[in-house]
Amino acid sequence: MKKLGICLLCLCLCLFSLCGCRRYERIDATSPAPVVVSRNPDEEEGQETAEVTEETAAQQETTDIVKLTTEEETEPPPPERIPVKVKGVYLTAYVAGTTSMFDEILSHIDETEINAVVIDVKNDEGHVTFAMDSPIVSEVGSVQKLMDVESVMAKLKARGIYTIARIVAFRDPYLPEQRPEWGLHLADGSLYRDNKGLAWVNPYKREVWDYLVEVAVEAHKAGFDEVQFDYIRFSTEKGINNVVYDDADTKGMSKKEIISEFVEYVYGKCLQEGVFMAADVFGAIIGGGIDSDNVGQSYGNMAASLDYICPMIYPSHYADGNFGIEHPDTQPYDTILAALQGSKADLRSYAENGAHQAVVRPWLQDFTASYLQNYINYGPEQIRAQIQAVYDAGYDEWMLWSAACKYHWDGLKTPEEGEAEMRELEAKRAGQAAVVETLPVETEAEGESDGMGNAASDIPAAE
Repeated sequence: MKKLGICLLCLCLCLFSLCGCRRYERIDATSPAPVVVSRNPDEEEGQETAEVTEETAAQQETTDIVKLTTEEETEPPPPERIPVKVKGVYLTAYVAGTTSMFDEILSHIDETEINAVVIDVKNDEGHVTFAMDSPIVSEVGSVQKLMDVESVMAKLKARGIYTIARIVAFRDPYLPEQRPEWGLHLADGSLYRDNKGLAWVNPYKREVWDYLVEVAVEAHKAGFDEVQFDYIRFSTEKGINNVVYDDADTKGMSKKEIISEFVEYVYGKCLQEGVFMAADVFGAIIGGGIDSDNVGQSYGNMAASLDYICPMIYPSHYADGNFGIEHPDTQPYDTILAALQGSKADLRSYAENGAHQAVVRPWLQDFTASYLQNYINYGPEQIRAQIQAVYDAGYDEWMLWSAACKYHWDGLKTPEEGEAEMRELEAKRAGQAAVVETLPVETEAEGESDGMGNAASDIPAAE
């Protein structure tokens, strides 16, 4: 009996020891961290902190997750962007910055259908045309103040004029002189220069991309509604095939691939800033081919990452025989119509359900190409013919280019006439669309082709 009592006593001592050791067990690294409940300031000094159960800790964790998610969802969305159907003209920063010239331009705009201006912010010389709060611009010293941007913007905004900042990208004779490592180089280490002796920056250099982004952001801060990049391409002039590229920069990417990636990168930045983005492209790249490969511009791929794509389809830029036209410069309506029909066919081949595609806004010719063997003088009649071709091709927007900023204002309609024309055009297109919807499928399929992938029923007749 005595032995039985001793055994029971030992058993109790063992059980007590096992229960007690739980208070001092080591916290495994994978165990949830203990949650500490802070003491209420109103509690008396020395009052013990409340113990938190595992259930309370789980509830606290859920609350934290919900709070984090809510904070993420309440981040301000990108600024709203309101599109405008542009009818524009190009101005150098010098013209915009010269009061007498600028005021004369504005007086013509007041009397015509023009509702937008494209102004150099980073020009063909590589200079930024007004002071900017940009670290990179300050470092390279690229500012050459050519206009009082505040005054210019005030006059334009007072008239409700849409403002577009032209930014010349990769042809930059200034930047490589300041940052040689960003330029194109020949095998001997010297800078590549084109036929005019101008240096170009290397499109493969991501540092250049960020420089251009800063210029675009600062242009928007100054009041520009849109940034339009020009020379987003490689040079095609003599000696370009002797340029040496670093594998660390190219990463095996072709010219087309890097240009498309640049456009996509900058477009993302522009969306964040709430500014529209456009790009000027060669008209000759429409439909692909050797010109597209040489300059690195893919019409369809670039259109996927732009708000506006602006083909430079000046009749003078097409060689004799293009589009079956003997001398394109002498037939502005036919040349513009054919080029834009090609644009439609090309973009249609890239179209996917729900996929974004840029609005096509072509550059038109308002200058006489007297350097050609076969040319005509361009005046009001030729300007109007090109604009009509834009409308007949199914597009609404256009811009006039004159390097000298001398325009044939008589070829333009008044604001009221321009608005009436657009209403008539919309009504006409609506009527054509209704007719097409009623056509039997076999009739549409058997329609004659224009030789560019368009059925005859797709091409609005010229008035």
